[in-house]
Amino acid sequence: MRNIRLLMEYDGTRYDGWQRLGKNSGKNTIQGKLEDVLSRMTGEAVEISASGRTDAGVHARGQVANFHTETAMSCMDIQNYLNHYLPEDIGILEVKDVQERFHSRLNARGKMYRYRVVEGETPCVFDRKYVCRWPKPLDVQAMNAGAALLVGRHDFLAFSSVKKTKKSTVRELYSVDVYRHGREIFMDFYGNGFLYHMVRIMAGTLLEIGSGERRPEEIKTILESGDRQMAGVMAPALGLCLMEVEY
Repeated sequence: MRNIRLLMEYDGTRYDGWQRLGKNSGKNTIQGKLEDVLSRMTGEAVEISASGRTDAGVHARGQVANFHTETAMSCMDIQNYLNHYLPEDIGILEVKDVQERFHSRLNARGKMYRYRVVEGETPCVFDRKYVCRWPKPLDVQAMNAGAALLVGRHDFLAFSSVKKTKKSTVRELYSVDVYRHGREIFMDFYGNGFLYHMVRIMAGTLLEIGSGERRPEEIKTILESGDRQMAGVMAPALGLCLMEVEY
């Protein structure tokens, strides 16, 4: 049995996220599209695992996934087949054989997400599906002051949509950087893992800080509270992209 690793990118605009939710659902998910094509290619009932489950409307430039198969097809033939039969908004960048025990999610050591914002009401015709338009001017220095308080090992329950759970909600952020890039503002979140909606809620909270609606030091109080209602709005999905997964 081979274990095949895929490096892929996708435009999440028209999909219901990564995860197929059941045997008879998930036709409009990234996982569902991949499994359907892989199953036809191999003649097997293929199940694929990803490094993380991106939300509906979220994009990826460096998603990693793996699946097991008995196929004798070469990695290049698998890549060519997938890119031929998958929709044009899902692309396979690399295919390779990996060790049997490799798991795209369990073996991941770090992930980097980027959130893109444009200030003001000026239309973003060509990037409209990939950036969040924020109506107010943003103070990047204040946003970085708040971002610095997110860095480290914390319980991020307040920055997530996770309900009561026995699983740990502690994660470690290695860095959070906010900077201008042309007419856009980038927020880069790099950490060992992220909770449900965590990046979008952190981004929304930093946007409120940048707009002067919150003070940067409120981040510490929000973390200590464990209360989702204390954090800011959840930023729209379209501005978020999974950039890279580290192993």
